[in-house]
Amino acid sequence: MRVLIAPDCFGGTLSATEAAVAIASGWRSVAPGDDLVLCPQADGGPGFVDVLHHSLGGRLRHASVSGPLDRYVSAFWLEHEGTAYVECAQACGLHLVPPADRRALAATTIGVGELVREARDAGARTVVVGLGGSASTDGGSGLLRALGAIPVDEAGNVLPPGGGPLADCARLSGSPELGDLRLVAASDVQNPLLGELGAARTFGPQKGADELAVRRLERAMTRWADVLAESVGRDVRDTPGAGAAGGLGAALLALGAELESGAGLVRRLTGLGPTMDGVELVITGEGSFDWQSLHGKLVTSVAAAAAERGLPCLALAGQVSVGRRQAAAAGVERAYSVAEHTGSVQAALADPAGTLSALAAQVAGEWRS
Repeated sequence: MRVLIAPDCFGGTLSATEAAVAIASGWRSVAPGDDLVLCPQADGGPGFVDVLHHSLGGRLRHASVSGPLDRYVSAFWLEHEGTAYVECAQACGLHLVPPADRRALAATTIGVGELVREARDAGARTVVVGLGGSASTDGGSGLLRALGAIPVDEAGNVLPPGGGPLADCARLSGSPELGDLRLVAASDVQNPLLGELGAARTFGPQKGADELAVRRLERAMTRWADVLAESVGRDVRDTPGAGAAGGLGAALLALGAELESGAGLVRRLTGLGPTMDGVELVITGEGSFDWQSLHGKLVTSVAAAAAERGLPCLALAGQVSVGRRQAAAAGVERAYSVAEHTGSVQAALADPAGTLSALAAQVAGEWRS
């Protein structure tokens, strides 16, 4: 049997590449004669650069950049044939800040701008910024700051980084220095910048914002939308995708970035579609296969592509909270839970690769019998 293994990352435990290797290892232990094709996937969030490097090759470039709060962080971006691939989560990711230390009003995207700036200075003609998994709600003001456009108040005083201070933003001092750089925002988030579905109200609470902080961020983003419209010349507050990554999408769109589906871009660059044409079974996976998975997340995107070709698709996940009918409606023939297989979430987390591999071995036994 020829089997395609195309998982997303498993939360903060396994990258998509590591998950693919673990599934393949378990499957081979039962069916060593099967032809396994590993094609890890991503949607612009954590793992975006790793997945593309695994598939495209290219040169990984290292940079020490500003993190979401007070510390510098180590980040990588991928250089491939004149295009730079940047993952915002490497510079401002939520996983970089322990839950007790999260400060939603202060977290910033400065490091993302520093990565874009480095790619520009290295000669990239296009920079693709993967959006997702951010700790920030600063409307991309940090990115603009790193590119030379500084938020200031009425008196011309430079505002502190973060989303909260933008309530006092009067204008941008300086202009973003992009030259002829083409920007692409890779995201599957369609949320606008403001409102009930906006960056602050939808995503702020998971970044440590209580109700008061969410209201402050909403006011700040409203003011920021005005500043972007006045200073850059594009009003993007209602544009789908502007709310992605805490409003980083808004700054990129205001700079003229094209918005492209992150999962779609990765599918195209990794050749997932053509690869599916030559297999008999598709296996995907993620950390938690839940109701959110049914609304445009990567796993169901892979399952939909398999269904179009009449291929069975299995999902291996850390936890599964989707019923069989719901899964089947999304194109997933069967979903398997690592936590259920091991007996607990704690046991699954104690050895993420080993327990995922063991589950894959069990599934291979079922499908090969």
